[in-house]
Formats: sequence, C-alpha cells, structure tokens
Amino acid sequence: MIYREAGQFKTTYAADARIFPVAQDRIVFCVLFALLVVVPPAIGSSYLYDVILFPILGLALCALGLNILTGYCGQLSFGTGGFMAIGAYAAFKLAALFPWMNILLIFGMAGLIAAFFGVLVGLSSLRVKGFYLLSATLALQFFVEWAIARMSWLRSHGTTGEGPRDEIFAILAMGPNAPVERKYLLMLLIVTVMTLAAKNLIRGRIGRSWMATRDMDIAAQLIGIRPFATKLFAFAVSSFYIGVGGAMNAIVYQGFVDPSAFELFAASFPVLFMIIIGGLGSILGTYLGVAFMVIVPVALRNLFPAVGLEIPPHILQHVEFMLFGGLIVLILIYEPRGLAGLWHIANEKLRRWPFAH
Repeated sequence: MIYREAGQFKTTYAADARIFPVAQDRIVFCVLFALLVVVPPAIGSSYLYDVILFPILGLALCALGLNILTGYCGQLSFGTGGFMAIGAYAAFKLAALFPWMNILLIFGMAGLIAAFFGVLVGLSSLRVKGFYLLSATLALQFFVEWAIARMSWLRSHGTTGEGPRDEIFAILAMGPNAPVERKYLLMLLIVTVMTLAAKNLIRGRIGRSWMATRDMDIAAQLIGIRPFATKLFAFAVSSFYIGVGGAMNAIVYQGFVDPSAFELFAASFPVLFMIIIGGLGSILGTYLGVAFMVIVPVALRNLFPAVGLEIPPHILQHVEFMLFGGLIVLILIYEPRGLAGLWHIANEKLRRWPFAH
C-alpha cells in the first residue's frame, strides 16, 4: 500500500512529463541523494572510496555514454576505451599547458575533444551498420593504443612528465593530495548533473529520434528524421560523456594516466558488459550494471577468505570471468532488458499490490 498512486493527480503536461511522475520515486531519489552526500564523507573509509565509490562514479559516465549510443540509438561500438583515453590525456595536457584553468572547464574541453573524434568515427555510420560499424570503432581503439605507445608527447603529461599541480584545480582547491571527501563530492556533483541532462535529452525530441533510428532506421527516415545527423549527434554526445568520465577518472581519482587502463579488454569490454547486464536503453540499468560489475569482484575477493578459503588471485579472476560471462548469457536469454527489466517488473507488481498476480 505504500507505493500506491491513488490520489496523485496531474493537472498539467509539465507535471505528467516529470522525470519522476510518482511522488514515491521523487522521495526515494531525494533521500538516496542526501545519503550519498552525507554518509560517505561522515563514515567512509579510504577503502570504500578507492575500491567502490570512485570506480562506480568514474565508470558511470563512461557506461552512460555508451548506453546513449548503443542502447538508445542502436549504434554498436567497441571504442569506449579509446574515447576514455582521449579524454584522460586531453585533460592532463590541458592541465599542463594551462595551469590557471578551472578543473570543470578542463573536463568540459576534454569531453569536447573526445566528441570531435567521436564525430569522425560517426561519419562512417551512414554507410555501414552492425558489425561493420563495430569494426570502425574497433579501429579507433587500436589507433589510440598505438598513438599512446608511439607518441612520447602524449605520455609526458606535463613539461616535467609529472601529474597535474594543485593550481590546475583553481577555485575548487582540488589536487592530487586533496581530501578524498572533496574529490568524492566533486565526482558525485558532476555525475548527477550530467545524468539529469542525459535523462532530459533522452525524453525530448532528440531522444525520440535516437530510439526511432534504433528501432527501424528506414521508417524513421520516412517520417522525417535525418538519420545521418541523428547518428552523428549520438556519437558526439556519447563520446563527450565517455571523455569526461575518462578525464575524471584520471585526474580526480587516480591522479595519473595508466595506458593499460584503456585497452580493449580493460575498458571497452567491461563497460559494454555493464550496460548489457544493467539493461540497454535504461539510465537506471546503467548504474545497476556499473554497481554490479564493481561490487561483485570486491565481494568475491572478501568472501572466500572470510569462509576460510584461500584462492589464488589468478583463479579468482577466472571465476569472475565465468560468472560475468554466464550472467550475460542468462540475461540475453531470459531478460534482455537486464537488471533494469527485473526492477521494472518488481516495480509494476508493487504498484498493483495486492492485486498483482
């Protein structure tokens, strides 16, 4: 009876088109956001930040960007790691060249640089689709890995080859040695604002154009949707989000750029698995998938020693691979909408309880 909508009347189109039209959903979101703002800075440990919170917040934007492109617009991509690397290296080079620049401006410019390369890759989306487009994005991934390995100018993050100085964080007083609570709140603010922006973008005309192109591009073209501009804009927005996520991971979380973190099997595949497990075409599913992929390995690493089983790390890694692979197969067979689909089923039953069957 708690989740009943009886008595909640909408008298305007704006009220009916809210992000959370049900009052209970708005309350849950506000309470959850307040807890995320208050609880971790109050009682969180460095282990909680470094192992769970920072990876979830950093990968959330990358997974959201890929879900915009693949889940909402239907364009396949294996170039997530490449766009993350572009954003990370662009942020470090901007920080070294312009130490007076505000960190938020650095993130924005790094995202725009990644979006530029996303548009270049998206130019091929008008002529090719499916696995052929996947090959084009895979070519970008390999090119970025080659450029990082061959161009020493990229690897020297500044004139002295060091990480960013505290001055690049300007009025936010952020730096590599800043308190983890301050870094966490900055990442949480950026992720929240960009998530709400993505949600409103998807609910509008642009999002409807993306979904129409995803469902049947020929029919979308017949009703007046321009497929080339629609796909190109999806690539730009997706790459922007992934670039900002990569920059935020590198500067705020890690404090340096690790080239191995952006390889195909280290970044592109895991982020793709996140949106498959969480649910394609769902912002909620994006976060559920990211949280699942981050928390489950941590739980496995702590579960076996807790019960007295000492398993070598390489065997534990294979257990994780088998678990995620089997889970993806089961989700594709029984619930293609992922964890978000399971949540929506439970949500509908809860709304109709006690009359649901």
